[in-house]
Parts: sequence; structure tokens; C-alpha cells
Amino acid sequence: MEPLGVNPHIVDVWSLPTWAALEPGTPPMLPPQPTSNHNIPPFRVNKTLNNKICLWAGDITCLNAEGIVHSTNETLNERNGYSERLLYKAGSELKNELYNTIKTCRTGEVCVTDGYKLSARYVIHTVGPRYNIKYQTAAESALYNCYRRTLECAVEKKMRSLAFCVINSVRRGFPPDQGAHIALRTVRRFLEHWGQNLERILFVADSIDVSIYEILMPLYFPRSSQEEDSSCYLLPVDLGDEYGEPVIPGRQIRIIDNPQHTYQDVEDSTDLASQFQSSVSIGEHSFSQMEEDIDKQRLLGGQPSYATADPEIASMTSDLQHKQRCSSGSQPVMENALQHTTPTGDGYERLLRRAKNEDLSEVSGIGCLYQCGVDKFGRPVIIFIGKWFKFNEINLDKALLYLIYLLDPLVKGDYVVLYFHTITGTENHPSLSWIRQIYEALEYKYKKNLKAFYIVHPTLWTKIMTWWFTTFMAPQIKHKVHSVPGVEYLYDIIDPDQLEIPAYITEHDMTINGIRYYRPGAISS
Repeated sequence: MEPLGVNPHIVDVWSLPTWAALEPGTPPMLPPQPTSNHNIPPFRVNKTLNNKICLWAGDITCLNAEGIVHSTNETLNERNGYSERLLYKAGSELKNELYNTIKTCRTGEVCVTDGYKLSARYVIHTVGPRYNIKYQTAAESALYNCYRRTLECAVEKKMRSLAFCVINSVRRGFPPDQGAHIALRTVRRFLEHWGQNLERILFVADSIDVSIYEILMPLYFPRSSQEEDSSCYLLPVDLGDEYGEPVIPGRQIRIIDNPQHTYQDVEDSTDLASQFQSSVSIGEHSFSQMEEDIDKQRLLGGQPSYATADPEIASMTSDLQHKQRCSSGSQPVMENALQHTTPTGDGYERLLRRAKNEDLSEVSGIGCLYQCGVDKFGRPVIIFIGKWFKFNEINLDKALLYLIYLLDPLVKGDYVVLYFHTITGTENHPSLSWIRQIYEALEYKYKKNLKAFYIVHPTLWTKIMTWWFTTFMAPQIKHKVHSVPGVEYLYDIIDPDQLEIPAYITEHDMTINGIRYYRPGAISS
């Protein structure tokens, strides 16, 4: 029983484990002959700073931090699960202040209100930028300002504890990994210079972003010499200035010899299509050209997207694929059986004709892939059950044909995929090379119309494989792939009566998350 006067739903920020209290994990795998981006680690082990930092996945409105951050739009009325939950818990007074008194807030700026009925004393409202690849540096600078000015505001208000939500928004097109880099380095630099009175900074990440922060935090807040050494290879070359602010080349002074010389803007003269280095063939559509290597620092920074022209990346990928093949007995034979189905030109049409004419009952009867109702936007939902997919036993050729047979009529418009990784084993894990073959076999409409790919009950294996694939092989869908820790998180996108999944998944979910997920909308992502 809780003591009188204590709200059981309030989470004490001082009871959460700090980053320093968590044991360092296994250092990330490096290429066989890695190239260092930094001669010395940009960020050294600092136990004092590590004791101030927390990474927490949960409802930020339940925290009793002195300040919590609210990412919203310019008119302070953004409609999303977090904003609506915050305004509801704070009460009508906060709404009235925002809509009638403050009214607007510019991108990159902040405004402060009381927390009213929230556990937090203050709410710092900030407006994250919209991301456009043509104005990438401007978007990064605006996001930096959001974090920097929020921290300055916390110091001015003499807050001891501050909880950050993820300010960069996928809705505004901001790549989650780039946003995490900016958030972590800005907080690190600020604490180094002015963080004496800030005793607890929390990064509150939802199911979409928590795995990204788990990978990147050891680079900005290393806890061991091994994590320091890894950061020399895995952090981007460009870490901004001494305060973490992005360096804008356009603001540097240019001195030219000839006054008649015309400076040619690199941005205008760059041919993105000719420089596109992804090994994934997705055609000449403008969508693919927008995903060029202009943000060359991927999730673990410093290296371009996967391309056979880069021997280090190719060697690293080859090594990972070799390990996958060695761990799955008959797998190479089955992969060879699929080689002839990889389409070129009108190859997809041939695969579609085969899919409509051949007997695929041995694959369809497994029940690992099926359509399951529609989400709250009326988009068809595709279910994939990982435990029922026996990679070493299934006919991979027919598996591809059945995938095309089922999805071809659905992917003409928007669609969503739910992959359940629940209680899977090594026999259910496909190789990276096979996943890549499937991805390259599918037409452009599969990638374009995919609105979200949710991985339910992810493990470390899925997080590593997902990061690797979406970083080096399919960066154009990276922002669409999300990790989800429990079934309840799906209720924000699909009504429970539309979700049909095997009983073992709900039983497993209850053992790790409790029975609370039966209350739709209990937690919004």
C-alpha cells in the first residue's frame, strides 16, 4: 500500500538508475580494418556527467522532474498522443495559458509555463524543425537551438532535474538517428560548460527511439575505455563546435582572387542522382534521389551508405553474412535456390505471374503471413509471425512468391506491417543476404507505400539487424521502422478488435508487461 498522499502513478526521477550505474555492454563491432574519424576520443569517460544522465522508456507526464519538455508546433496545438495526454493531465489552466496568452512559439525557440496539475513544476514548450534534405543544416541548427535553449531555460529557473522528450519528430520528417546525435552531443557539451547545478537529465524515449539512444549513448557518455575507443570510429566526423552547434559552411568568410569570379553553391551544383551510393536498386524516381548521401553520417556515423565501392563496409557486411551462413546449416543451398528469382527489368511481372499460377499451399498453410484488418486510418495491416517462419525448413522460393501474391493487391496504396518477434529462436532468423534479396526483388511501390513497419517484442539481435539493414542497405525506409515493446503500444494505431494474433503472443506479453495492455490507449507512443 502506498503512503497517504503519494500518487502511485508518479515516477520519482531520483529512483531511476543513472547511466553510470548501468554496466557497459559489448562494444559495437568494427570493420576488419577500421578507419578512425578521430585521433583521440571526442568525449572522455566522465563519471560525474554519467551520474547525471538517465535513459528511460515511459510516460514523461508521470515524472516528478522539476521540468519536462513538450515538443509541439508553432501554434502550440499539435495533435498527438503525448501532447493530448500532457494537456489533459495538466488541466484546463495550461490550455488557456497556451492558447490565450502565449499563442505562438517560433521554430527553435522555447516558452515556459507552470506544470499546473502535472507532477512537474514547469513545462518547457519547444518547436522542433521540419526536415528538408535541401536545407538539412538549417534543420539541424534549429534542433540544436531547441535543446540548447531548453537547457538554458532550466538553468535560469534553477531546476535540478529536467526530462527531455524526443524533440525531433518523424512527422516532420526528421531522421531519428540524426536527431539523437544532436540531442546527445548538445546535452554533453552543455553539461561540460554550464551543468554544475543540473543534477539529473533524463532522455525519455518511446519504443521508436529507445534502441537508437541505447546504441549512441555509449559514444557520447562512455563508461569505459573500450567505449571511448569505439567512439573514435563510430562517431561522425562533424560533431559541431565546442558547444555542439552545427558548423554552417555558408557563414564562413570566402576570399577570392578575381572579383568577377562567381561562387558556385555546392548545394545547387551537386548531382545527387549521380552520387547515389546505395546498393539497393530503387529506380530513378525523385523519392530515391532525395535519399542520397547528403547526410553521410549514418546511425553510427562517419561512413557512407553501404556500397560495394567501399571495401571496409563491404568486408564488414561479408563477414556478418558469413557468420549468418555458418550458423544455419542448409541455408546457403536455399539462398542459391532464390538467386534466379531476383528480378531485373520485367522480372517482377514474371514473379507475379508465377505467384498467381503456382501452388503455394505449403507456404500459405504455415500461417506466418496474413492480412489482419485495417489500422485507424483505414490502411491494411499485414501480420508476420516470426516464430512460425522456419528459415531452414521453408521453401524460400515459394515464400517470396507467396509474399508477392498476398501483398501485390494491397501495396497499391498505403499499408502497415506488424512483425512479431515473440519467442523466436535462431531457426527463425533469416540471413542478412536473403533479406536484401527479398528487398531488391520487390517493386518500388512496396517501399513507397509502406507507412510503418513495427517490430513487436524486439531482441538485441533484431535491433542490430534492423540497424544494419536500414543503415547500409535501405536508408530510405529507416524512419518507417519502429521497435515496440508490447502489444498495448499497437492500440494507438489499430483498434483491438482489428488485431488478430496467436494466443501465445498475448500470453507472453502478459508475462513481461502485465495484463494492463488490455486497456486500449493506456499508453500512447
